[in-house]
Amino acid sequence: MPTGHGGQITAIFDRHRAEFVMHFSIEERIAELEAGGWKRRHGGPFIETIGPLWVRSESSGWVYGLLGQERHLNPANVVHGGCLQALIDHALSTLAWEAVGRIPCLTVETTSQFLATAKANDFIVARGSEIGRSRSLIFMRGTLEANDRLLMSVQAIFKIAKNSS
Repeated sequence: MPTGHGGQITAIFDRHRAEFVMHFSIEERIAELEAGGWKRRHGGPFIETIGPLWVRSESSGWVYGLLGQERHLNPANVVHGGCLQALIDHALSTLAWEAVGRIPCLTVETTSQFLATAKANDFIVARGSEIGRSRSLIFMRGTLEANDRLLMSVQAIFKIAKNSS
């Protein structure tokens, strides 16, 4: 197995899972994301505490991403559910904001199913779409995925704030 320092790949034996796990440096992962068309985006003061947030335009619309890091892990050594929930809430509210003409959308309710875990170095991708709308609410559906695994499925309701202009 290759081992190294700095920008090289490091192989580590994970005693809990009895397998070798490849760890890439943050710099390598960032270069990989940028080469794949991802761009860093400011998500506001709260999201910056877990970010940076990444964004990319795809044929189905905007997608958002977060690179799992050691600081995102819970005591079980997987990305904390609260971090995942914050990411999908931010992504869906931003997509709702776009859908209603850039009027702020406030979270009323989310229903989330956690289906798999993410680890450090996983790139977590958030996708979403509108599934309905009333005069004052927008209904969204979204997912989080990493490494072709569905991590989370979410349905959310957002209040369309009155435009103050």
